[in-house]
Amino acid sequence: MNDWKKVLIAVDDTPTSDKGLAYAGNIIGKLEGVQVCLLHIYPEPPPDYYSKGDSLTDYKRQREEQAAEVLDRSTNTLAGFGIGQEAISRDVRMAEQTTISEAILDAQRQGEFGTVVVGKRGVSKAEEFLFGSISNALVHHTHDCTVWVVG
Repeated sequence: MNDWKKVLIAVDDTPTSDKGLAYAGNIIGKLEGVQVCLLHIYPEPPPDYYSKGDSLTDYKRQREEQAAEVLDRSTNTLAGFGIGQEAISRDVRMAEQTTISEAILDAQRQGEFGTVVVGKRGVSKAEEFLFGSISNALVHHTHDCTVWVVG
């Protein structure tokens, strides 16, 4: 199993993500030797995106600017729990031809993170059946780390 003190926190611009971040910060802010990576994954552009004359470069730039705001806010939140800037890294990725949960797991494997933290999305049972749930997929498809799902 990977080092549990290497923590990957998936963040976005939702209240459940903020809850997960605060929960993790409250716990890991009291520990020594913790390394945190804030991960923001965004989806590929919708099929009609290019019909408006926009490019993939434009899309990525726009999404990465939005991600920077989320990551700045998330870094400040962790700092409020006593986690220093030197212990925090940031990663922004587009989920290219994959799901958000698969992109999170790819980042987890590549970084050998022992703990993954996600906020539980408020999807209905019908939506979860049709589209799946990121947290559910992470819990069922990870084998070498702990997953904290914060609701």
